[in-house]
Amino acid sequence: MTLLSLRNITVLRGRRVVVDDISVDVEPHEFVGLIGPNGAGKTTLMRAALGLLPYRGQTTLARMPPVARARACAWLPQAREVAWAITVADLVALGRTPWDGHDPGGAVPRALARMGLEGMALRSATALSGGEQARALIARALAQDTPLLLADEPIAGLDPAAQIRTMQIFADLAHEGRAVIASIHDLGLAARHCTRLLILSEGRLVADGPPDQVLDAALLDRVFGLRARIGRDKDGILFQALGVTR
Repeated sequence: MTLLSLRNITVLRGRRVVVDDISVDVEPHEFVGLIGPNGAGKTTLMRAALGLLPYRGQTTLARMPPVARARACAWLPQAREVAWAITVADLVALGRTPWDGHDPGGAVPRALARMGLEGMALRSATALSGGEQARALIARALAQDTPLLLADEPIAGLDPAAQIRTMQIFADLAHEGRAVIASIHDLGLAARHCTRLLILSEGRLVADGPPDQVLDAALLDRVFGLRARIGRDKDGILFQALGVTR
């Protein structure tokens, strides 16, 4: 069962093409890393997929009624503002809104535990550090308990251990039969944890496949202007950026 189907998605800003004719299907058990330089169109593609901005083409999510869409896909945007001094537990419980607040399966406590927030559950969310707030907002998306999660730079601003834990949580969700699409700038973490990479450059999809098949010297030079060392150990792919090529 396909969780997201995009056909010929194109987004314009005035006369400028920001996303150019992208078609993608995402299936259960996939952790898709959406990668590319700043301005490549990653955020725009995800927002178009959700129907949050004007687009050309077809997206299965945007055709759904709002409640059905919110039950099919959780959305974690880049913006991380907690506007009210509610508890962390109440913030995470907002993820249950599409389900009228009901949580018979314990999705909220499970999300708090996954993000290591059980000890902060009764603290005011506005009193948390920036990284802690980011983890709480990820937990809110997890509590939505949807088959698909779209996350825009979810590990930005997290410390290294929290970044790795979050990437492993997303990989676990895919292993459980869900799917995750996340825009990621850390190519090493994307290569190590994602099952599939979509690489964007100037609004176009230039590569799509398993990390060890799409990350090569020519692509890294052409898309990112990077020189890197790519290897493998018992835990997966090793990626180290060594320098710039231009």
